[in-house]
Amino acid sequence: MAHLKSVLTFPPASAEERALASLASQYVSVRQQTDALTAPLTPEDLMVQSCPEASPGKWHMAHTSWFFETFILSSHLPGYRPFHPQFRDLFNSYYNAVGQQPEKALRNTFSRPPLEDIRKYRAHVDEHMLKLLQSGSVATEAQKLVTLGLNHEQQHQELIVTDIKHGFWSNPLHPAYQAAVATPATDGAPQQKPQLYPEGLYEIGAEGEQFYFDNEGSRHKVFLRPFRFAMRLATCGEYLSFMEDAGYSRPELWLSDGWKAVQTYRWKAPLYWEKTGGQWIQFTCSGMRNVEEAEPVCHVSYYEADAFARWAGARLPTEFEWEVAASRVPAIEGNLLENGRFHPAAAPAALESGLQSGVPLQLFGDVWEWTASAYLAYPGYKPAAGALGEYNGKFMSGQMVLRGGSCATPRSHIRASYRNFFPPETRWQFSGIRLADDGG
Repeated sequence: MAHLKSVLTFPPASAEERALASLASQYVSVRQQTDALTAPLTPEDLMVQSCPEASPGKWHMAHTSWFFETFILSSHLPGYRPFHPQFRDLFNSYYNAVGQQPEKALRNTFSRPPLEDIRKYRAHVDEHMLKLLQSGSVATEAQKLVTLGLNHEQQHQELIVTDIKHGFWSNPLHPAYQAAVATPATDGAPQQKPQLYPEGLYEIGAEGEQFYFDNEGSRHKVFLRPFRFAMRLATCGEYLSFMEDAGYSRPELWLSDGWKAVQTYRWKAPLYWEKTGGQWIQFTCSGMRNVEEAEPVCHVSYYEADAFARWAGARLPTEFEWEVAASRVPAIEGNLLENGRFHPAAAPAALESGLQSGVPLQLFGDVWEWTASAYLAYPGYKPAAGALGEYNGKFMSGQMVLRGGSCATPRSHIRASYRNFFPPETRWQFSGIRLADDGG
C-alpha cells in the first residue's frame, strides 16, 4: 500500500483541480480498503473458490484493477501500455463486447499469474490512475468512469467478505477470517410494531448529480395501495419458531420452485447453521458461535424468506414499498462494512425510540432485505452504449431485488434507491427478511 500514501504533491488551485484531488483521494481510499480486506488472507486463502457463485480473493484483486485499465487507462491516458496483454481476457468477468472470458467456476484454477504479480498489477494500475488524476485535466466522461470503477470495486469488497466466509465454512477446520467481535448486550429484539403507509402516488428511483447505477433510474411515479411495513428485521428467534413449526416440511408455505429447492438441496435451516447437542450454532467470519435469537436472521434465500412470510401471515415488501419507507430515514447509518463486524447485530435498546417516530429500524446495513419484486427495468431505462451497457441491463431476468445493504457493504456505497439483485435460491450473501402486509 506504500505506493498509495501520497495523492497530491501540491495544493489544488482551480475548481477542476480540487474536484480531481477529491476523486484521487476517493480512489486511494477505496483501493486501500480492498488491500485491508485481503491483508489477513494467505496466498492459499486467496485461491479459494468454494461455490460457482463465489470468486477467489486474488481474482477480485485483479478484476477490479482490470476495470480501471480496460475502461479508463486504455482510452484516456495517452501512451498507456497494459501491464500484460493476456490480462484483458483472463480477468474479464462477463463483458462480451470486450472479448472472451474464462468460465467463472474455474477461476480457482488460476494459480498463475502468482499473487506477487497480481499485486504488481494493482500497483501498476494505481500508479497510472494517479498519474491521470493528477494530470490537471481529465475529461468529464473519464471522471464518471472513475466513479463507476470505485463503486464497482466496493461491490467486490463485499464479495471478498462473503466469498471467503463461504470458503472458510467449506473448510472442515472452519478457520476464522477475523478475531471474535464482542456481541453487544441486548434484552431481546424491540417490539414489532408495523408502520402504516397510506395509499398514493410515490416517486421512486434516483436522480440528481450524485452517483447512482443506471438501473436505479429513471425516477418515476408508482401507485401504492395502503401497506404496513415491519419496524425491524425478522430475528433468528422468530425463524427458529418457523423451523420448529415444521416450516421446511410444509409444501403449502412454499412457491413451487422453492419447494423443489428445499427437496434438492435438503434445506433444514439457514446457510451456516447446524445443530450440536441440542443447540443451534452458526458459522461467522469469527468462527463458530451460538445462534443469538435477537439477531436478524441471515443467509436465507428468497424462497425461504417468502415461505417464512407466509407462515407469519404476512408477505415480503415490494421494492417500491421498501424505498418509500427508506425515504423517511434521515441518514445512512447502521452496521456496515466500516464497523468491521461482518455479522448482523441485534437492534440495540436505544433504537426503541425509533418505534415512536415511525422510522423503521436497521434499514441500512446488517442484512440485504429480500423484496417481492423481480429485477426489471424502470420506465425509460436504456443501457449505456458499448461494453458498459452489460453492467446491469443484461441480468434483468430470473433475479429478485434486495435492498438496504449488509454488514459487508461500504457506507458510501449504499442509498435508498440502490437495487441489488440475485437469483431466488441465493444464500451465500448476507440476506435477510423484513415483513410487510396490506394495510387496512
